[in-house]
Amino acid sequence: MSWIDIPDGSPFGAENLPLGVFRHGDEEPRVGAAIGDQIIDLAPVASAQMLDGAQLFAEPTLNAFLALGRPAWRATRNWLLDLVRNENDRDAVEPHLIPQSAVTMQLPFEVGDYVDFYASEQHASNLGRLFRPDSEPLLPNWKHLPVGYHGRAGTIVASGTDIVRPSGQRKAPDAAAPTFGPSQRLDIEVELGYVVGTPSTLGKPVSVEDFAEHVYGVVVVNDWSARDLQAWEYVPLGPFLGKSFATSISPWVVSLDALAPSAVPLPAQDPPVLPYLDGPNLTNFDITFEVRLNGHLVSSPPYRDIYWSPAQMLAHMTVNGASVRTGDLYASGTVSGPEKNQRGSFIELSWAGREPLIVDGKEHTFLEDGDEVTISAWAAGADGSRIGLGEVTGTVVPASAAAKREGQHARQHDGSLDRS
Repeated sequence: MSWIDIPDGSPFGAENLPLGVFRHGDEEPRVGAAIGDQIIDLAPVASAQMLDGAQLFAEPTLNAFLALGRPAWRATRNWLLDLVRNENDRDAVEPHLIPQSAVTMQLPFEVGDYVDFYASEQHASNLGRLFRPDSEPLLPNWKHLPVGYHGRAGTIVASGTDIVRPSGQRKAPDAAAPTFGPSQRLDIEVELGYVVGTPSTLGKPVSVEDFAEHVYGVVVVNDWSARDLQAWEYVPLGPFLGKSFATSISPWVVSLDALAPSAVPLPAQDPPVLPYLDGPNLTNFDITFEVRLNGHLVSSPPYRDIYWSPAQMLAHMTVNGASVRTGDLYASGTVSGPEKNQRGSFIELSWAGREPLIVDGKEHTFLEDGDEVTISAWAAGADGSRIGLGEVTGTVVPASAAAKREGQHARQHDGSLDRS
C-alpha cells in the first residue's frame, strides 16, 4: 500500500498516519505524521506542495490544525494517503523522513479542559464490590448517565515524563486521625482519551449525532491515581488530589477516520437511556490495551464492550450548556474486562492489595518507586489488520524531599504511624 518501507508488526501502517509533535535535535517542535518507524516532517512537504494551511504544520502543537474542523481534517488525511501511496511523491517526501528513534516526542496538543468519565461497567462493578461489599456494586445513577468529573488539564504530561509519587493526607481504617506523607497505594488507570478539535457554543449542547464533527481522534491515557489519598478525600465532592497530580497521554493522535474500520455497535443499554443520550448509530471501537509493568505483560483490557459510547459522553458533558474548546480532552475512565487479566488498574488486579500479582518472581500490589508502566493499544481493522494507537510510558520516582520532611514532621507531631 505504500512506497515507504514499513517493518512487520509496526503499529503505524499506511492507513493510520497519526499526527504528533516532535523535536529533532535543537530544532523547534513541529507536526509530523507517523508511518512505520519513521516520521514525515509535514511542514516542508506541505510548503513545497503549496498546501493550504501548510504553516500550521510548523506549529509546536496540533491546536491550530485541530481548530480547522472536519472538512480540513479529512482533506489532510486524503493528502497524506496520497503522499504515502503515490510513487510519484517519493522525491518530495523521502528527504523529509526522520527515524522516530532520532526525535523527542512532545505533548501533541495544548490541553484546554480535561474530563474523566467512569464508563466501564466491569471497572465500576469491581470497585463497588471492593468498597461496598454489602450493597449493589453500581450506584443508582450509573446506568442512567455517564458519570464523570473535571480534572486538572495542567497536569497532563507527555509519555515518558517521570511521575513523582504524590503526597497528601491518608487515613487508615483503624486510625483515629489522618497522617501526611507519600502515597502508599499509587495506581494506574488504563483509559482511552478523546481529543476535541472543533469548539462548541456556550449554551448549546452537542448532540450524539454531532460527535464526529467535534472530536478529531484518540490517544492512550494513563490516569495515575493515589488510592489512599482518594479514599480519604473523595467524600462528599469526589476525586481531588488523589487524581490531579499527573495524567500521561501517548504522543500520537489517531484520527476517527483511521479508526473507522474498528467501529462496533454499542452494547445494549438497560434501562433505556433518556432521549438526549439515544441515537441510531452509537458505536464503540474494538480496541485492546496491553499493560506492562517493568516490561512484563500483566493485563489486556478490552474496550469494545464499554458501556457508554464516546458520543454519549460528549452529549452528557455539554447537555447543561457547557461548551467544549479546541484541545479539550475527555477520557473513558478505567477500562476493564470480565477476566482477571483484563483489569485496567492495580487496585483491581491485586483486589485492593489482598491478592498480589506475581511479576518476574516478585509480589506486586500497588506501584513502587522505580516501577515503569507502559500501556499500548491497537484497534482491530476490518481485514484483520491492526491499527496501532502507540503507547504511553511513565516511571515512578520518589516523593519530593519537602513532602517527605513534612510527612515526618506530621508523624512526630501526632505520634501516628505512617500506614495506608
